[in-house]
Amino acid sequence: MEIKQHHKHPHSPAYNLLLQAGPRLKLLHQVHAHVIVSGYGCSRFLLTKLLNLACAAGSISYTRQIFLIVPNPDSFLFTSLIRSTSKFHNFSVYSLYFYTRMVLSNVAPSNYTFTSVIKSCADLVALRHGRIIHGHVLVNGFGSDVYVQTALVSFYGKCGVLCNARKVFDKMRDRSVVTWNSMISGYEQNGFAKEAIRLFDRMKEIGVEPNSATFVSVLSACAHLGAFILGCWVHEYAVGNGLDLNVVLGTSLINMYTRCGNVSKAREVFDSMKERNVVAWTAMISGYGTNGYGSQAVELFHEMRRNGLLPNSITFVAVLSACAHAGLVNEGRRVFESMREEYRLVPEVEHHVCLVDMLGRAGLLDEAYNFIKEIHEEPAPAIWTAMLGACKMHKNFGLGAQVAEHLLASEPGNPAHYVILSNIYALAGRMDQVEMVRDNMIRKCLKKQVGYSTIDLDRKTYLFSMGDKSHTETNEIYHYLDQLMRKCREAGYVTVSDSVMHELEEEEREYALGYHSEKLAIAFGLLKTSRGTVIRIVKNLRMCEDCHSAIKYISVISNREIIVRDKLRFHHFKNGSCSCLDFGEDSFWHL
Repeated sequence: MEIKQHHKHPHSPAYNLLLQAGPRLKLLHQVHAHVIVSGYGCSRFLLTKLLNLACAAGSISYTRQIFLIVPNPDSFLFTSLIRSTSKFHNFSVYSLYFYTRMVLSNVAPSNYTFTSVIKSCADLVALRHGRIIHGHVLVNGFGSDVYVQTALVSFYGKCGVLCNARKVFDKMRDRSVVTWNSMISGYEQNGFAKEAIRLFDRMKEIGVEPNSATFVSVLSACAHLGAFILGCWVHEYAVGNGLDLNVVLGTSLINMYTRCGNVSKAREVFDSMKERNVVAWTAMISGYGTNGYGSQAVELFHEMRRNGLLPNSITFVAVLSACAHAGLVNEGRRVFESMREEYRLVPEVEHHVCLVDMLGRAGLLDEAYNFIKEIHEEPAPAIWTAMLGACKMHKNFGLGAQVAEHLLASEPGNPAHYVILSNIYALAGRMDQVEMVRDNMIRKCLKKQVGYSTIDLDRKTYLFSMGDKSHTETNEIYHYLDQLMRKCREAGYVTVSDSVMHELEEEEREYALGYHSEKLAIAFGLLKTSRGTVIRIVKNLRMCEDCHSAIKYISVISNREIIVRDKLRFHHFKNGSCSCLDFGEDSFWHL
């Protein structure tokens, strides 16, 4: 008996053999056989260690096999299994399996049990199971355990039930930085960027020290909102407090700066990173492309390859998109071919969209259309949308009407497609078809998406929609905008009236165009900022041709750089020109 106890000890020969084997399945089988032959096959300590290593080795079948031979498994063994399986996404469901076995065996769970199984529910987005386990938490008296509460906040956040996450969060007496991070991340990942930033501000107010994980979520929220000032503050804080600029934090800074339109700062961060993986390179390449620096994007792509990094599918989307928006057709063709021939990557929908967009923008409509017809599966709506943009840009309304019909067939419930088709018919002079499309929209109760623009000033976000008069300084904004547009007309600006619905009278069109959301936001920004300040606007839809033309004139008259981020890309307006080289003037409607 003493010898057996000796072999249960962490420094026993059998335990040392397990440590040497590690998570290597073949060696684990050999050590397991040795343990059984040595007479210690029922040692709970050794079997628990063996179970954890089998799980780490990636063999759930072997893990279950060992589990089934353990007599009367206790709380420690169940919890070890649940914790081990919760560490691997592919095994998360088995974490629930072992938890269920634990409950059925009337074995009492611990706080470690609950934190692990709740994590698995979060990974699986298993809302129903997680709610049941939340009930078990309360019944077993762990409702006030800070680790379990933090796990619940993360779980509800990942499942998108933010009201429940916030309820748990607000009831907590003690909140660690991990808890704050979970709640902030929950808001950010579910599209509530403003709430994420508000909670971060509250975190700072009460003196909780943020860490790298906090900043990753906050920077993502800043990127979404275009909150450049706060993003810069985060960067300065991180540097000033000696935080390690690791790959994750560095990439988050790159994304923030590029999505706020400051590519040079993003490149500074990129160059300062000690370690750069494919995600960091792709973020910088994508940032160049979306901001209109196609040549730099392609150059960085080739530099990445020379450095021995393998581009992935997302990298190729970034490069092809950059080529499309910069008119680099030959380069784009070569990149697309290298993706298939050199890297053996199968093009996906996003790559097809980029290629069609690139060919279409360059006026190669026949080549683009033939490419679509060669796609083996049914072309995705996004591919037809890219083709439609090319037809509009080059005024091929006959082909555009055919393409729009494909869009309606693929997504009959999408109101945007009806609006596009209506405008195509109007531009082609087929007003009878316009009426038919509008009647269909009314009959199907389809409504157009409302467009809006935001501007971030002094850590506050202001939102404007077309003809919006809700702002407290509406009269001053409209008066200033009227003066601005009068100066633009004197300088040569002419209204592009095709940018609004064609059933409007000419005077109504001019009014609708004059007070588009981005124009109002820009006027407000110019009124409220000093000379030399860059105006940054974020828009939820594409920018229309008229606004694109008008803002070029505004940049001259105001002597300001104006950056507009629309639904797909950036437009840097400076001295009467745009970084998109007018490749961006391809939208169909403005709302």
